[in-house]
Amino acid sequence: MPAPKGKKKFLLWAYPSTLELVKNNYRKDKSKSQSEFIDRAICYYVGHITADEDTSYLPNALLSNMKSIVAESDNRQNKMLFKLSVELALLMNVVAASSEIDEISLARLRGECVQEVKRLNGNFSFEDAVEWQS
Repeated sequence: MPAPKGKKKFLLWAYPSTLELVKNNYRKDKSKSQSEFIDRAICYYVGHITADEDTSYLPNALLSNMKSIVAESDNRQNKMLFKLSVELALLMNVVAASSEIDEISLARLRGECVQEVKRLNGNFSFEDAVEWQS
């Protein structure tokens, strides 16, 4: 049987119990052979013991878990932003219906609001608006 391309054959001494572990578990990892399982195990272990030196190494399970946490967080934030936008649209329509403001005054107020929110780093509260209007 010819050697797979790029691979080299070498002698490996292992305890029977270790070989039994390989035999019983290589399919769980979706390895095609016991050799592939051992190769993956060595790469994983080397990544583990050199993780302090190589900060780019993260186990796939951890990386996958982090991605799902971020995706779920994004999903929740998007839902909350949608709900907030609906409430804000409702409030703006109520205020617009009850006030008589011309387009020039509205444009000026929008510019002032942008500057005030920038000055407060986005932390604009109702109390800030009351103080500003006084």
